[in-house]
Amino acid sequence: MRRGVGLAPVTLAHNCPTPAGVDEVLDRARAAGADVSTATRREWGGYSGYFADPAGFRWEVAYNPGDIGRLVMPDTH
Repeated sequence: MRRGVGLAPVTLAHNCPTPAGVDEVLDRARAAGADVSTATRREWGGYSGYFADPAGFRWEVAYNPGDIGRLVMPDTH
């Protein structure tokens, strides 16, 4: 099967325990040559940004300050 033009129809996620962790992952992606969007505070209280990997898949890098976020990604700092 051949991939068509445009974005892949899925976004993958990388969760971080802190907003600083989001910035660190995006900085590493940028240093590796990825197309990166600047992370921003979201209306739901979180902090996230995106980058595209070499295969064209978009990744959301996010910090979730809510109960679920703390449960699945406890801050170990």
